[in-house]
Amino acid sequence: MLQFPLWKRIVILGLCVIGLILGAPNLFYGKVESHNDALAAQERSGTLTDEQAAAVDGWPSWLPSGLVNLGLDLRGGAHLLAEVHLGDVYKARMESLWPELRRVLAAERAQIGSIRRLPSDPGELKIQIGNAAGLARAVEVARTLATPVVTLTGVGQNDLDVSGQGDTITIRLSDAEKATADDRTMQQSLEIVRRRVDAAGTREPTIMRQGADRILIEVPGIGSAAELKALIGTTAKLTFHQVVGRAASAEQTPGAGQEVLPDANEQGLYYILNTLPVVSGDELTDARPETDQNGMPAVGFRFNTTGARTFGDYTANHIGEPFAIVLDGKVISAPVIQTHIAGGSGIITGRFTVQEATDLALLLRAGALPAGMTFLEERTIGPELGADTVQAGIYASIAGFILVVAFMVASYGLFGVFASLALAFNIIFIIAFMSLIGATLTMPGIAGIVLTIGTAVDANVLIFERVREELRRGRNPVRAFELGFDKAMSAIIDANVTHFMVGMILFVLGAGPVRGFAVTLLIGIVASVFTALWLVRMLIADWYHWRRPKTLVV
Repeated sequence: MLQFPLWKRIVILGLCVIGLILGAPNLFYGKVESHNDALAAQERSGTLTDEQAAAVDGWPSWLPSGLVNLGLDLRGGAHLLAEVHLGDVYKARMESLWPELRRVLAAERAQIGSIRRLPSDPGELKIQIGNAAGLARAVEVARTLATPVVTLTGVGQNDLDVSGQGDTITIRLSDAEKATADDRTMQQSLEIVRRRVDAAGTREPTIMRQGADRILIEVPGIGSAAELKALIGTTAKLTFHQVVGRAASAEQTPGAGQEVLPDANEQGLYYILNTLPVVSGDELTDARPETDQNGMPAVGFRFNTTGARTFGDYTANHIGEPFAIVLDGKVISAPVIQTHIAGGSGIITGRFTVQEATDLALLLRAGALPAGMTFLEERTIGPELGADTVQAGIYASIAGFILVVAFMVASYGLFGVFASLALAFNIIFIIAFMSLIGATLTMPGIAGIVLTIGTAVDANVLIFERVREELRRGRNPVRAFELGFDKAMSAIIDANVTHFMVGMILFVLGAGPVRGFAVTLLIGIVASVFTALWLVRMLIADWYHWRRPKTLVV
């Protein structure tokens, strides 16, 4: 029992040294954080300011630079709860369906007569035909545009519900397709919000779905909720339209298939545009801040293969005509096409500042949200409040550590010192592992550490009490320790396995603060078993071989 092979000593001491090295950067939090931020900025922009270069040099590159990220409640930041307008997707789907539906119905004009779109609720199409006797044929033709829903729950169903009554055809998305579209929209919204927040260089945001149509967004370290809303609150929907002419006012009624949109830079200027865009921002592959031929801020863009071909064909056939670039319902630029633009790249000019051009490029590069959002809840947590919380958590942890150490030393003397040393490494392992995986520490996480401090010595208490029992029975020290560890093993394993299972349930089923608590709890459980069964055992073995006591008091 007190004979430790060399390999086991190397493993134990090696893990302890690795834990110290990985956890050490947290002692220089501000310096290491500035170093990491500067490297991230260099990766995004390719250049560094003098201040950022100094920050990079402020921490040796050969040392680990992983940190425990501080959560919103510890660092301060912004909290938003957004509702996604899923109905916008249904409406857009119907709008894109109308041109194709009109084409297939027009081919049957001899049987169904004239075709006219009627006003309808968003998310549905109502088509009136001239010959009511041809309704069955019109419904049959419209149903050819339906496709099967490719999901497990939608097996056997189509994406469109087509019905007819009198002389009117009504088309809606099926329930199965709505469910699929809702899930797809939420996933896409989550990804785009995450990309926008990450592109801005913010640290460890929490972005998750809540319920059917809501997204929780928490970003530590950002100035305010208003700043976060400005970053993600716009849909950044970019489209390119043919300009039909100018309108006298926003109230002017456009022709069929046309719309009136205002100029983003000049008040009172309105354009009449074809509603159907020539190409959209969904086909963008890149967008970066640049300057135009006059040295003014602008945004350069590039399309994918499909968008490049469409864009090139259009510019080749409409030289000398104005072309509107529309962002979120406003014309930000309406240049005249001077020449054929091949290759799928171009530049957006306007009355941009450098910051506006940078922000627009970021939003376009991140992609367009598939639907609008309404912010139901917003909250800004100041850094002072977060600093107070950190300080309170540190005080609680220190107080808990001191009380546990005092109890162990008072109860078990030198062996209590060994257990206390193991407890210190337990905390070091928690910090080191969280730094390694980039985990976020929240106030519930600190509570998990404090709880670990209180429970980590349980295994040692069980072992030492078993050793006491064996000594009372007249066992010699070596045999007493051997039996003490062996007999306590089953109780230690049972207690920690059940403890671990509860932690896993909290992690899998919980969210936000609950998961933060579970993370530190789970790491602490694993670390406490290692330190109690290996580290303390090695310390006792080394002490015994050094002192060789004939009698032992525990």
